[in-house]
Amino acid sequence: MNLSRLDLNLVLALRALLEERNVTRAGERIGLSQPAMSAALSRLRRHFDDELLARTGNSYELTPLGTALRDRSATACDLLERVFASQAEFDPAAEKRQFTLLASDYGAAVFGSALARALHREAPGIRLDFQHSTPAAVENTATVLSTVDGLLLPHGIIDGFPAVDLHQDRWLCMVADDNPEVGDELTLDHLARLPWAVYQRPYDAPAARQLSMIGISPRVEVSVQTFQLLPHMVEGTRRVAMIQERLARRAVRSAAVRVLPPPFEAVPVQEALWWHPVHAQDAAHIWLRRKAEEVGATLAGGGDEESGPGPERAVVPGLGAAPLPGGP
Repeated sequence: MNLSRLDLNLVLALRALLEERNVTRAGERIGLSQPAMSAALSRLRRHFDDELLARTGNSYELTPLGTALRDRSATACDLLERVFASQAEFDPAAEKRQFTLLASDYGAAVFGSALARALHREAPGIRLDFQHSTPAAVENTATVLSTVDGLLLPHGIIDGFPAVDLHQDRWLCMVADDNPEVGDELTLDHLARLPWAVYQRPYDAPAARQLSMIGISPRVEVSVQTFQLLPHMVEGTRRVAMIQERLARRAVRSAAVRVLPPPFEAVPVQEALWWHPVHAQDAAHIWLRRKAEEVGATLAGGGDEESGPGPERAVVPGLGAAPLPGGP
């Protein structure tokens, strides 16, 4: 495909037509007359050798190709907007801009809140939009990353994209305060025998990945879309869950649960900010990455005022003071 021969304005027309499924409304959306939009539709039909919009009674329906192109055209438009919004210089104290980051509730609560406080002090015109990360971010990373400014995700899940390391955390196990089967220590037998509450889909939950390394398949009773729901799914039950230490500090204050070290050497969480290479030379994005690295270093050193004790000497009920494996 020779892009120099294409009229990229047709990308805007394609998106509007496929989303509106009406020539007049699509034209109004992008500022074209009805005849001009009809001409654009004709050109698109010739290019794709497909009707794209097929008349059904008094309305239009998308053809199978039109359906496939609807999301692709939206992604292409988002990417073009980000390319042409790139800046050679950026003054955080004076600029107004929105950064969109995908994150789990853990990423937003721990790192995102610290980043938001830093930007509140240093860049009052900057707005952060945190959106919940879904499995699509892992399954179709290039497409998803092309539409946002970054993705907060630990190492070991995606690769092949630029990233900056933020901070390290460790996994803890969580049980109900009144669980009669668990004393002061958890055993591998407990993990194999007790039911589980996990984050996201049972088969690719962080707990399942960790346990698969030692030959245990957790018997999942409940899966949830946020880590911060896990304490409430454990409270008053026989269930066990795995949760990051920084969230565990909050969990023991919000639910009748206690946390214990796992009876195996769990791989620590190394949180990172990932981004699409299209942002590499954008001055605003370079500033965001540097600020993220600074905030991450503060968290790693235990210096953030909202984080409580530093990760290297964390005090949580049932544990006392315990060092992070490997250090921050």
